[in-house]
Amino acid sequence: MSTAHILTAFDRDLEVAQALVMRMGGLVETALLEAAEALDRRDEDLAARVRAGDAAIDALEDQINAHCAELLALRGPTAGDLRTVLTVMKIAAALERAGDDAKKLAKRTAVLAQMTPVPGASGSIRRLAKAVVQMLTDALDAYIRRDVKLAEDVRARDRDVDQMYNSIFREFLTHMMEDPRTIGPCMHLHFIAKNIERVGDHATSVAEQVIYLVTGAMPGEDRPKFDTTGLEE
Repeated sequence: MSTAHILTAFDRDLEVAQALVMRMGGLVETALLEAAEALDRRDEDLAARVRAGDAAIDALEDQINAHCAELLALRGPTAGDLRTVLTVMKIAAALERAGDDAKKLAKRTAVLAQMTPVPGASGSIRRLAKAVVQMLTDALDAYIRRDVKLAEDVRARDRDVDQMYNSIFREFLTHMMEDPRTIGPCMHLHFIAKNIERVGDHATSVAEQVIYLVTGAMPGEDRPKFDTTGLEE
């Protein structure tokens, strides 16, 4: 087989993997937005669909990994192409974790539907969800376009998401201090906000993989985290 044929076959196989990644990213984005909508509307059926949909996200990661393993075994990619394949697998892993966070959000939505609503909370959660979904969308766009500038912009926006999360935490803390009856729902809402904030971290990881893919090196400086709550689930 000629070199041209080998390269063409590799490119075709890589396009398949990239298409699967984009499909996976679309499912994750939808899951996050629908989970936030389910919380806002107290829609247990929609939350249940989000939880059930996580299986499709997991299946796509398995499919991507199997396809990439086959590509590595059969095509023997050179250094640059190998970096591309490894980047695809790492992006898929970040998307799978983001899907898990959307599923966790939906699980708590079912619990919160049985509790007294906290004024303004669902709106704050939806704004945070929209911000991280936009980060994820832009990170995937940066990957397709090999756009380092856009990837760096996504990475910088993680600080804004952290600050939004901190503000939401303070909002919940105020509710709990003013009315002890809100402690239960506010704790659930806090962990929902934390799950969404983590999706911002996963989007940032995707952006960092783009930078690695294009430049051959991960970003040199650690990105600062601005979670001042000191709380983890």
